[in-house]
Amino acid sequence: MKTAIVTDSTAYIPKEIREELNIYMIPLSVIMNGETYEEEVDLFADQFYEEVKQLDKLPTSSQPSTGKFLELFERLAKDHDAIISIHLSSGISGTYQGAVTAGTMVEGVKVYPYDSEISCMAQGFYAIDAAKLALEGKSPEEILLRLNELKASTRAYFIADDLSHLQRGGRLSSAQAMIGSLLKIKPVLHFVDKVIVPFEKIRTKKRAMNRIVELIGEDAAKGIPLKASIIHANREDEAKVWKSELEKLYPNVEFSISYFGPVIGTHIGEGGMGLTWMLK
Repeated sequence: MKTAIVTDSTAYIPKEIREELNIYMIPLSVIMNGETYEEEVDLFADQFYEEVKQLDKLPTSSQPSTGKFLELFERLAKDHDAIISIHLSSGISGTYQGAVTAGTMVEGVKVYPYDSEISCMAQGFYAIDAAKLALEGKSPEEILLRLNELKASTRAYFIADDLSHLQRGGRLSSAQAMIGSLLKIKPVLHFVDKVIVPFEKIRTKKRAMNRIVELIGEDAAKGIPLKASIIHANREDEAKVWKSELEKLYPNVEFSISYFGPVIGTHIGEGGMGLTWMLK
């Protein structure tokens, strides 16, 4: 049985890895100055963070149409028996529902939409593991079982440098954003029940990052092999320094660096930092 793995652009999997593992990517879009750009296709992170500084108002994002999903699924149906379509949390985007709808419309292939309940490289890790198993010839059921195992072990925490982006985009309540702004709090955020909520309210970014270090330390101390990714919003040098520090603290964890691309960057703002980890 041949299974195709699909994910969306917010997984931020490098193109060379997608090509190597046969991961198919459907892009979300960013609208700036009335123009629509597909991220990871004609708009990339470094370009986005430069251009957004020139805008009078914040950009917005949009999910792929059902037609885009259907077009991709019909193409994959020609030489696949199944499709596992892994997407960012349904609590912050309708992308997953688009995959569900298109999956009921396509013929000749069984579609398994999968709600990652998260985004960025945590979602990317899911797609990469799924793709490796698909290349080994594992069944969709075996791949989904592995995804659920990963999900059960996944932790992800992040800091937005400016809460107004999340608030304006409807991903954080006005009250939560106002409290953070007034008190200059840098809350550690995470996903609970598919939506973004504060984990702890901390006064400075440095203390917030140190708190995240403590949290991964609790899991690393168990001696279980972990993989982790540092995620940054146009702060690559800061991410590299943090990676070096974390590798010294937790040698049993495999660290990589990823980024908040245009769509997620629209909501989290430049300067955001995050860390996700799960079973290796």
